[in-house]
Order: sequence, then C-alpha cells, then structure tokens
Amino acid sequence: MTFVVTENCIKCKYTDCVEVCPVDCFHEGPNFLVIDPYECIDCTLCEPSCPAEAIFFEDDLPDNQKKFVGINEELSSVWPVLAEKKDALENADEWDCKSGKLPLLER
Repeated sequence: MTFVVTENCIKCKYTDCVEVCPVDCFHEGPNFLVIDPYECIDCTLCEPSCPAEAIFFEDDLPDNQKKFVGINEELSSVWPVLAEKKDALENADEWDCKSGKLPLLER
C-alpha cells in the first residue's frame, strides 16, 4: 500500500509534504503533486503535513478519490522528483476545498 495525493491538491500544490518525505517520492507537475507508489515507504509523515488534507493512505481513500491511485502511479513515472519545499500556487487558498477540480489537472 502507499499514500496517494488526491483532487484537493489540484490548483493548490502546497509542498509541506515534500519537506518531510525521507525518500523523495513526490513528483511535481504544473498544478499538482503525486507520490510514486514504488518509492513511498508508508512512513505517514506526509499525510498530517498537508495543509489541504489532500493525502490519504490508499486503504482510507474516499470512494470518489480512488481514481487518484492510477493518476499518482502514471504521473510519477513522467514528472520530475520534487525534493524541496516551494511556494504554493498563486490563489491556492481560494482553490483549497473546492470539488470538481479533476478537469483542471494539467499534465
């Protein structure tokens, strides 16, 4: 099992989680982060550090977020590793907790 970044990260991209990850398993896209399921060691440090509460243990994913297991796996294989904290996206606070953001995911 692994941890999964879900829809609420889209258009926010807070990187507090990256800062605490001991194995650099986060990958960065234009407006979203993903976790490489093959690199994640299930240390649990990222989940509580996410201000958007967008990271879940795979077994605890809400039903409407299960598609993000495949999205994390797919995009972590093509996006670069992010190992240092960066500023969140502009207007991140406005996008936090909005639903229906999947069509806004930039690949």
